[in-house]
Amino acid sequence: MTDEEQPIRVLVVEDDPVAADAHVMYVGRVPGFVAVGKAHTGAEARRILDRTPVDLLLLDLHLPDVHGLQLARSLRAGGHHADVIAVTSARDLAVVREGVSLGVVQYVLKPFTFATLRDRLVRYAEFHAAAGEASGQDEVDRALAALRAPTPAALPKGLSAPTLRRVTDTLREAPDGLTAAGLAETVGISRITARRYLEHLVDTGRAARSPLYGQVGRPELVYRWVRQAR
Repeated sequence: MTDEEQPIRVLVVEDDPVAADAHVMYVGRVPGFVAVGKAHTGAEARRILDRTPVDLLLLDLHLPDVHGLQLARSLRAGGHHADVIAVTSARDLAVVREGVSLGVVQYVLKPFTFATLRDRLVRYAEFHAAAGEASGQDEVDRALAALRAPTPAALPKGLSAPTLRRVTDTLREAPDGLTAAGLAETVGISRITARRYLEHLVDTGRAARSPLYGQVGRPELVYRWVRQAR
């Protein structure tokens, strides 16, 4: 195998052992990538990086001993130049801006599916493969564009982004979950419409449903936001 054919070496840094194992498995399913290790703390990540060549960190920002961006900053200061895909449930755009200066090339918001991570890795591979001198502005733009996610797919017919945000926020704030009727009453939409939004969240991996027993007749479904275990 030539240097050009060498896989991109990924270190998974994630404090949750179950999530770490899942991320390692995800990386291994994407052609051209190999997980060379996993770390559950910033200190463990540093030890691995000191002895193992790594091209890319799949880095959880909320580690038990250090914030992910602080780790990235210290790694840069120590001469480590691996790129970073940040994994986080935080949506603070100030954190996103800070990460850009520290080699964070992509952000993946928890919870995410394999398809989401695969897309980010494939785009990173295109960016990583760019080499040599650009012939002009267009080529530079194409290299940078490889990192950008595609425009989000259109919502199913009849669903709107503002209502989806309200449904999402309401479900996230309901630790015991909600039925379609409960969501409809809270958000101010019909039960049928509420069920359509809830089923869309299930289809996209952001919610899970289970039957609610204890009532006469057919059990009602309760929907819960899928949270990353902590």
